[in-house]
Amino acid sequence: MDDMFVPANQVLTIDLHEMTVAEAKYTLEKELNTAPCDIKIVEVIHGFHKGQEIMKMVRTEFRHPRIKRKYLTMNKGITRFELTDIKELDISKK
Repeated sequence: MDDMFVPANQVLTIDLHEMTVAEAKYTLEKELNTAPCDIKIVEVIHGFHKGQEIMKMVRTEFRHPRIKRKYLTMNKGITRFELTDIKELDISKK
């Protein structure tokens, strides 16, 4: 998905700066579980200058049923998630 064509009201930004890895994971899970169905892109700001543990968790370890695809940006401190249309999710898989 080319997010330059996604309206700003369909993008959710989550800033994980100053969090521990556990706090960041909890925050991502909570936000994705409660994100409105019209959200198409989640922009995760995790930084990378003060350590890369959260970046590693976001990019390689974190999973959620709503995430269709993860993609990197030109900014190493940001990862974007493309979300699956909530209608496509099989609720019984939770």
